[in-house]
Amino acid sequence: MTVLSVNVNKIAVLRNSRGGSEPDVVRAARACLDAGAHGITVHPRPDARHIREYDVYALAELAHARGVEFNIEGNPFAPPRAGYPGLLELCRRARPAQATLVPDGDDQLTSDHGFDFERDAAALRPRIAELRELGCRVSVFADADRDGIERAAELGAQRVELYTGPFAEAFAAGDASTALAEFAAAARRAQAVGLGVNAGHDLSQANLGAFLRAVPNVLEVSIGHALIGEALYDGLDATVRGYLAVMAASR
Repeated sequence: MTVLSVNVNKIAVLRNSRGGSEPDVVRAARACLDAGAHGITVHPRPDARHIREYDVYALAELAHARGVEFNIEGNPFAPPRAGYPGLLELCRRARPAQATLVPDGDDQLTSDHGFDFERDAAALRPRIAELRELGCRVSVFADADRDGIERAAELGAQRVELYTGPFAEAFAAGDASTALAEFAAAARRAQAVGLGVNAGHDLSQANLGAFLRAVPNVLEVSIGHALIGEALYDGLDATVRGYLAVMAASR
């Protein structure tokens, strides 16, 4: 069964654009969980452009109280700075169920590529080990079209999150068949060495069903930008339920 983790970063973007505490990130996360979402994802960045350190702790408390998964994404190599203690320290304090490692730089608007597991192996291995010692399941961001996805298992990761931006672009252009075959092959390669498969980035109600029907045994999808955008029209409750209906129909 595929589970839905809602990324609430965009709620924080809206709050930060005005200052103050509204819209309330925790209240929005609670509404998503009330509608049936299986977990909450955040991607705090060192520049605090959206989710901030205090949000991480408040959302962790909510997730722990509800008994649902809390997933913290971030760059394991970004150094600490004011307002950002570093991904490892955030995980040490918040104890998420899952830590998703993403190779995004400060100048990136959003995550747009996975790790090069050959080049990054020596640096990733100790970070993964440290997070696993904290009790976190570790997932690493991966490109479907890059060789070496199997190496993530050698490095100690338990899952890969397939970066689905290229699929979403192909779907929007009208022909995603080649992309879907590529993603299905990548998922099978990962699963063959014992890795679980997550997916995320630019997934929406329009394209999610096609992706889940083609790509085998996806354990989790993390969706934020499209879901929050759709919720502006239909509301969070109806939108989360819409995603769950798409997922149920794709089983």
